[in-house]
Formats: sequence, structure tokens, C-alpha cells
Amino acid sequence: MSGRRVVVFPSVAELGCSLAQLVASRALGNSGGSHFSLGLSGGSLVSILSKELPALPGLDYSRWLIGFCDERLVPFTDPESTYGLYKDQLFEKINIPNERILTIDPSLPVEECAEDYSARLSKAFSTEQIPVFDMLLLGMGPDGHTCSLFPGHPLLQETQKTVAPISDSPKPPPQRVTMTLPTVNAARCVHVLEGGEGPALPAALVSPSQGELLWLVDEPAAASLTIPVERLSPGHKL
Repeated sequence: MSGRRVVVFPSVAELGCSLAQLVASRALGNSGGSHFSLGLSGGSLVSILSKELPALPGLDYSRWLIGFCDERLVPFTDPESTYGLYKDQLFEKINIPNERILTIDPSLPVEECAEDYSARLSKAFSTEQIPVFDMLLLGMGPDGHTCSLFPGHPLLQETQKTVAPISDSPKPPPQRVTMTLPTVNAARCVHVLEGGEGPALPAALVSPSQGELLWLVDEPAAASLTIPVERLSPGHKL
């Protein structure tokens, strides 16, 4: 877990503002690249980014490439669909071309869906190897799961696939498609929201080999931590 920073914010609102500014700064700082690739998760991230990102000026979303760290195998119109939530709450507020958003094909069986999504990532990143995202935004559940990687699940041992199917998710819906740990840990910058610690937790296995790892937590979540944390002074950016 070398290179990890744990930053504590007084409230979710302040956390969300800082997170959006950080995403924007990384996107602007990557202006020389062909695209800025961002992997999104669901949960509280949807409302945070949907509120904060459209309020920030100067972002050229036509260069962004959006993927999803995991997705539920449900129609996009289903309220459980992470893409569907972002489409309704964020994507329609910003000028990002549909072809720059990489989604699963929910009409496919879960095994084929994972293979298809893996192929879409390979094509978008022009690589048969692990796609390297500029930034991944992960959440963390109360049980320590991140993406759709759950405690004790065999997918935690996956080393070959970049994307994997899961048919027995302990959290409904049971069928999902998820990035694997090799893909998560290949990213240049990974940010985990919420908190928690312990070697048995999947979120504790997030440790980018070459990139930066930043945990963002609010004060209630930080109260249970026993590791060193940072508290930024007012006006100080991440």
C-alpha cells in the first residue's frame, strides 16, 4: 500500500467538491494525450459527480473516455444500472459524445457480456494487454467490497482477465461485470471513497503498481481508522 494517502474531509459536500476539482485538474493536465480515461463507480459517486462536475468551467469533455469499474447486468432503464444513473444525472449535462462512453451490452449473458466489455476496452485503448486508465474512482461498501469484488470471492484471485463476470454477487442484483484487481492496480491514479482497513477486505487489495492511491473519507468514516490520515487546511487542494 505504498504511496497511499488517506485524506479526511469535514463533510461529504467538501469531499465531493475536492474530488471534482481533482478530476478536472487531472483531465486538464492530460491535455497532451489523445484522451483522458476515467473509470466510474456507482453509489454516492453518481450524485457527487453529477452535482460538482457540470459546475466546473473549462473542461473539454470531447476528449474524455469513460468506462465503468463494474456494472450490474440489468437494462439501462433499470434504476440499478450505473450507466443509466450517470446518463440521466450527469452525461446529459455535459457535452461528451456517446461513442466516448464504454458500456456493457446488457442483452448478453453475463459471461459473454464480460468478454464483450473486455473487447471494447481493448479496442478503445488499442491494446491486447491490461488497459491503463488515467484515473479510477472506486467506492467501498460496508463489507469492504470495491467494484464487484467481494470478501472471500474467487475473483479476488483472478490474474489473467481484465474484466470478469460474476453470477453470485452477495449484493443484488447477482449478475454483474467487474474490472479485476490487475486492471484496477494498473491505473495511473486510483481514488477510493469511504473508509476501512484490514488485509481481508477487497478494497485493501487496491494497490496500484506504478500509480497513485488516494483514499477520501469523511469524518464519520475516519473515526474508525487507526492509520495516519491527512486533514487539508481550507483552500488547500489535493
